[in-house]
Amino acid sequence: MSKRPTLSEYVIARLITIVLFVTTLFVLMLVLVPSEYKNMLFYIVLFVASQILLLMSVYLGTKRISKELKMVENNLNENAGLLTSDNSAHFFTQEFENINEKLIQILRKIKKREREKRKYTAKIKLKNRQRSDMLSAIAHEFRNPIASIMGYSQTLTEDVEIPTGLRVKFLGKIYNNGEKIEELLSRLLLWNRFESGEQKLHLSKFDLKPLAIDIANNLEDKYKNREIVVTGNALVVKADKALMEIVIKNLVENALKYSDEVVTVKLLEKQIEVVDLGVGISKKNIEKVTKKFFRTDEHSWDNSMGLGLSIVKQILKRHNTTLKIESEENRGSTFSFEI
Repeated sequence: MSKRPTLSEYVIARLITIVLFVTTLFVLMLVLVPSEYKNMLFYIVLFVASQILLLMSVYLGTKRISKELKMVENNLNENAGLLTSDNSAHFFTQEFENINEKLIQILRKIKKREREKRKYTAKIKLKNRQRSDMLSAIAHEFRNPIASIMGYSQTLTEDVEIPTGLRVKFLGKIYNNGEKIEELLSRLLLWNRFESGEQKLHLSKFDLKPLAIDIANNLEDKYKNREIVVTGNALVVKADKALMEIVIKNLVENALKYSDEVVTVKLLEKQIEVVDLGVGISKKNIEKVTKKFFRTDEHSWDNSMGLGLSIVKQILKRHNTTLKIESEENRGSTFSFEI
């Protein structure tokens, strides 16, 4: 591809062409015109003609430059929404070619910034929507225990002659609801540490079986008349013990809430399974149940603001493993992970 001339080269070449043309014309006129016609009027006409030719040449050159500018304008208009230069646009001078390329580069940068701005705005809207969902979930989860505490407290305050047995029962209800609020707050704080990256792993070697048995015993005290069976041999792992306790507890408690049968914790070789015979999860929701703030109306599930399984997923991710879910509606679910 031949190199395009610069604007100065183009102007100089144009002037040289005009000078040569006018000079040649003058010489020809002087040589060819008979001497009897060479008077003052002849020379005036010849001078005016040369000036007209000069002006016409300047006009045509200016028109050529205007055409170049118009091509730049049209090329930018066509590329305003495409971000690609028009290869069919050819410019006579190098300067206009460079101007066209630079302006298109600027246009691309502007478009890129607009896209980034739209993405940032969409991200902010998503964050605001998630914050709104979180506040809605918090209000929903806290409303019931707070209402229970207020109701039982009001009854105890207004009825001073309430029987001792009923008084003890009401105080137990108040304590249990306060414990539930404390647990919800703990989950929120834990999730916030995961979101901000402040939660660190404190690895140590320990046996998961005694930990699973302790969790089962504590939850059997909380969920009366429910049975949790821990099977398998010792399973020594290197992990964060406090976080592993949260994982197993959340999975077992999840199984207790959504089933009425026995819940089994199986300790296999390098794997833990929590099995229930409950309501199960539909196929369309299996991938969603571990997302934060996800709630389903299929079975009126209480998933503690939708953070329980999401926290499990985050903890396992930091241990370089994943939560696997196998479920069938009305037949139960199996939550497992390798460690």
